Formats: sequence, C-alpha cells, structure tokens
Amino acid sequence: MQGVFRDAAGQRCAGLVTLPMAGLGSRATFVRDQNAAAEQLAVLPTDRTKARRAAALAVEECARQRREPSCGGVLRLTGDVPVGLGMGSSTSDVIAAIRAVAGSYGLSLGPATVARLAVRAELACDPLMLDDRPVLFAQREGRVLEVLGPALPDLVIVGCALGGGAPVDTLSLPVRVHDDHDVRAYERLRTLLRRAVATGDAVLLGEVATASAWRGQQILCHPEFETLAEISRRVGATGVQMAHSGAVAGLIFDPAAPGLEHRVRTCVRALDSNGIPATRIFTTFPTSKELRNGPAHRGVDRPAGPRTSRRPTRLPSL
Repeated sequence: MQGVFRDAAGQRCAGLVTLPMAGLGSRATFVRDQNAAAEQLAVLPTDRTKARRAAALAVEECARQRREPSCGGVLRLTGDVPVGLGMGSSTSDVIAAIRAVAGSYGLSLGPATVARLAVRAELACDPLMLDDRPVLFAQREGRVLEVLGPALPDLVIVGCALGGGAPVDTLSLPVRVHDDHDVRAYERLRTLLRRAVATGDAVLLGEVATASAWRGQQILCHPEFETLAEISRRVGATGVQMAHSGAVAGLIFDPAAPGLEHRVRTCVRALDSNGIPATRIFTTFPTSKELRNGPAHRGVDRPAGPRTSRRPTRLPSL
C-alpha cells in the first residue's frame, strides 16, 4: 500500500507498507583510509552514487560519535537485487553501506539513525532497516507512522514483471497532488489493512493491496495492469500488489484456501499466455522442511520472520 496519510499530529504525510521478500540483498565492505580526506571516498561499482552519499554521511555520523576527524576510504558493494524494478535495490545498497561504515568504526547504528541517513542519501527509502513487523512508513522522512501488527497474514505471492521487466525511471514520473478526498480514501485502506493484519485475513489484505494498486496506476500507467487484475480474479487470487515505484508486481494467494497448487499453476500459465513473465514464488511464512529442501523449492523463496505456517504448503517449481 502507498499513499498519503495523517500522522499523529494530523498532518498529511506520504507513507507506504512494504511486502518483504527474503533471498535477495546487498553486501558492503568499507575500508577506512585515515590518511585520505573525507571527500576521497571511492565506491565500487562506480555507478552506486546513492550508496556513496550514504557512506559519506555515515562516516560523518560515526566520526562525530567517535570524536574523530572524518576520513575517506573504499566502499565495495555486491548484491543480487534487480535495479530499477521497484524492489528496493537502492535502499538495500544504502543500508548496507551505512552498516559497513558503522562496522568499520566499531559501531552499530540504531534503526532511526540508519533511516535518517538513508533518507538524506536517496530522498526516499524503504523500511528495510527495521524488523519484520509490518509498518506504515513515511519514506521521505524515515519515520514509522504506525506499527500495524506483529506480522503479515500468511500469503503466497506469484511475482511477475510488467513492461518486459524494463527499469522504470521513477524520477521522471509525474508528481500527483493529493486532496482531502484522496487522504480519506487512503485512511480507509489503512484501517482495513490494520484489521487484516490483526485478524490474519489474507482476503482483506488482498483487497487493500488491489485498491492501492489501482490508485497507483494513475501515475504508473502499466498497460498490462488490467490484464493482471483480470487474471487475479480468474485464478482465485485474493488480489494484486504492485511495486511502490517500478515494474514488479505479484498476485496474492491465501495458502489456507483449497486448491492452492492448482491456482498457482493456473496463474503462472495465464501470465505466460499474456506475455507477462512470472519471476518467482515466495511466501510471508516459513515453509515446510520438504518444501525448503525438495524439488519444489526451485524458484521459491523462504520469507523472513518468525511465524510458522498454518499447515505445510507445497508449491510448484518455477
């Protein structure tokens, strides 16, 4: 879910709720050079400019806490999060960079500090620095507007890529001005999502995600979105989720509903027949040992989080 909401003081605030997916991420190492000036900070690969800014800000913060002069160094990044698709690749790099710099100083920065530095580095960030609880997060301010509950309902997601998987230049997208009617609509979705999390209601959560996705299409305008929504209805998914900015999407399934495997297989075939490539199947709950270690695990990601599934789930390979 993404939109404009009211904060505790009643002020409008852009916010989002992220769908977590385990299995992908960024790793960073930072080697300080105390003989180099602060501006002599190199990053590899060289195009990770947001991560470089984050590292420079983290050096300034850590040096201040250690009461040492700032210095330069070398930041190295590796990772497997696709770039430009709305999967949080830049935030992943930025947070890895901040934590690597802090580690080089022997420090562990708290989530609030990491969020503050991440927003300064990339203007808006995902709440990847927080724990696994679903939160309504002010991505441009780096603060939590509401903790929605202990965990998302159990979900199975069939991920896919719209637009042929081409990256989306989010900075070129038009900025929509939200009025009071929009804010009231998003606050209603917030109330429903809070209820879905509290009751573990995968159907209600799917309805919220779909409603938010439809509103987001006013800016993103993916030509395949109506087809995706129709496939969702046809195969018995609870709804559709869209990247906050980008081309990745997912169809949401309730693992407790009958015929899960058939529904998922039918979904993958329907996506393929409409020229929408399915990417991966993942869950918001730990899968059974057989699923993790057996042949069905191909293309299936284990989720983060401590929850156990309501029953062992078999998913088709992809």
